[in-house]
Amino acid sequence: MTEAADWLSAFPLQPAAEAVEALCQGWSELANRPLPDFNPKTKEPALTKRLKVYVENVVARERGLLGMWAAEDIIGDIDPATGAMIEERRTDIVYGWNDETQAMQLVFEFKRLGRQKKHRDHYLRDQGLGRFVNGIYSRKQAVAAMVGVLLDPEPDIVPHIRDALGDAALATLLRLKPTATGEPYARPSSLFTAADFDTDHEREPALAPSHGSIRVSHFFFAFGYPTTTVKRKL
Repeated sequence: MTEAADWLSAFPLQPAAEAVEALCQGWSELANRPLPDFNPKTKEPALTKRLKVYVENVVARERGLLGMWAAEDIIGDIDPATGAMIEERRTDIVYGWNDETQAMQLVFEFKRLGRQKKHRDHYLRDQGLGRFVNGIYSRKQAVAAMVGVLLDPEPDIVPHIRDALGDAALATLLRLKPTATGEPYARPSSLFTAADFDTDHEREPALAPSHGSIRVSHFFFAFGYPTTTVKRKL
């Protein structure tokens, strides 16, 4: 058995998949028609807070999920000598689950995405995917999720994100681990049917799980109606 198969066989995939399915269902139900406070013009933090509350209060209860949902969850480091915060971040949505032998915290990092390159860079670099590589997001976790909220048609956005991962400089910045065939991403996802692709990233030992890398699944959520009039602000 390979090292990758070892960690994957130990990962609690079923509860993670159930959380992903619940989040996808919640998005589909909220985004299928224009709502005054949940629409393409709604700012990212407001979208994620509303989505988390809806999933927790409605979808998760319907599905009988037992884990804990949080939005704007504070993570960071503290200096024990002074009590000062050294670093502080807030995750968009996190699903926590454990049983007698396993535990996970599945972080979902959201980014609003138009067709512009600046949006693509925001998704892929330090303020987006890079947080799972060099930042403190999902510390010691084997799996995480990036979620792009599409403000333009999917063909104008997602293929360009996949293509960008083939850039050598970006691959180095993101510490990408190529697939067995040398590709920068795996498509389809090996974890979740709703994901478009997965990327694997090496991490520093203080941030990495025991096998040394994190797998990030990439999801792209669309509104169920045209969004052509949206202002493309990050």
